[in-house]
Amino acid sequence: MKPLRLRGHHLLCVHGFRGMGYSPSFVEKMREVVAKIRDEEQDFPIQVVAALDDACMACPHYGETACQAAPDSNDHVLSMDQKVIRHLGIEEGGVYLKSELVRRTAQKVRPDDLDYLCANCSWLPYGVCKEGIANVRNGNVAQKAKDDSRR
Repeated sequence: MKPLRLRGHHLLCVHGFRGMGYSPSFVEKMREVVAKIRDEEQDFPIQVVAALDDACMACPHYGETACQAAPDSNDHVLSMDQKVIRHLGIEEGGVYLKSELVRRTAQKVRPDDLDYLCANCSWLPYGVCKEGIANVRNGNVAQKAKDDSRR
């Protein structure tokens, strides 16, 4: 099975995702990724990258090799990727089972850690990311998926 490619910071975004996004196609792609991550019946390999990933492919800011949302966007998202990868104690380019990454997130990431890990992210002020991390820490990954399906 070909691993799903996810940016370091997307490993956290998936837990707070509530259907907001950069475009309808991006939202739909994120819904697919999030559904897989939140499905406790599925376990599959994920390659963790600090680069464009499978979710980025549907983003309107997707460039040939980098995020093009704004002049400093790529540097910003790379910084978040690298901080999350270090915080989780994993290797850039490494392949991990989804269950291992969710377990590490639950053990190592507190909601307030996002103030540093995701500093200056436009989605952070909404509070959904911190709520998602709190849910993962409480073992409520699947419950959150059920809640989101009604939105």
